[in-house]
Amino acid sequence: MIKVHIYSFYNRFWHWTQSLLILFLALTGFEVHGSFQLFGYENAVTYHSNAAWSLIVLIIFTIFWDFTIGEWRQYIPTLSMMREQIDYYITGIFRKAPHPTHKTKYTKFNPLQRLTYLGLKILIIPVVVSSGLLYFFFFSNINEYPGLQLDWIAHTHTLGAFILIGFVIVHVYLTTTGHTVTSSIKAMITGWEEMSDEDAKYAVAEGLQVKMGEISSQLNSSHRSDLLRSAIISMEESLGLSHEVSLKKAVD
Repeated sequence: MIKVHIYSFYNRFWHWTQSLLILFLALTGFEVHGSFQLFGYENAVTYHSNAAWSLIVLIIFTIFWDFTIGEWRQYIPTLSMMREQIDYYITGIFRKAPHPTHKTKYTKFNPLQRLTYLGLKILIIPVVVSSGLLYFFFFSNINEYPGLQLDWIAHTHTLGAFILIGFVIVHVYLTTTGHTVTSSIKAMITGWEEMSDEDAKYAVAEGLQVKMGEISSQLNSSHRSDLLRSAIISMEESLGLSHEVSLKKAVD
């Protein structure tokens, strides 16, 4: 087993803060619905509202961060290896088959994860947040809107919340399907993922390819000497990472 750095500090901060906020929102939300009593109704409403605003702020900062450093590319859907990934989740995972895709710092998600996380970011979370804001606004100003029915807003908000909770349950289960039961959770705490030699080689190769591309791009944009560019290209070729050589060949 080899450890490879996959998750940045903000990756981990955002992940765990969002997870805690969602769980706390679920806890206080169920109390608001009368499912149990823990904080008291009024306190639960206040805590729920404060946690919701905190989540909105976190989402805004994370969107800015995603677009600033290019993390948004992680969520672009792809059909490549989709069938293999589905087969792995249906049967392969129970036969201890190898993962059909490789996790790297620049390709953290497999095809199904990309679709799932993209759906959460552009559909489920926006629905939950917008319905919560609508309910908060209209409930706070209910006297100004006599006869207004809030049931459909509350039901939409609750449905979205149940979908999020379902996702969390499945997500926690799938974290146990890494190279060890706890390797994925440890990676999200430390940033370093335990990988097989083959997966680690693939991750390092892709990292080198990306860095070489960044260096070449900087040299081109700054109009430095052709000699330096040639040196970079020679280094890429010696590593098997030139633009003409596929990543698969580089790994092999």
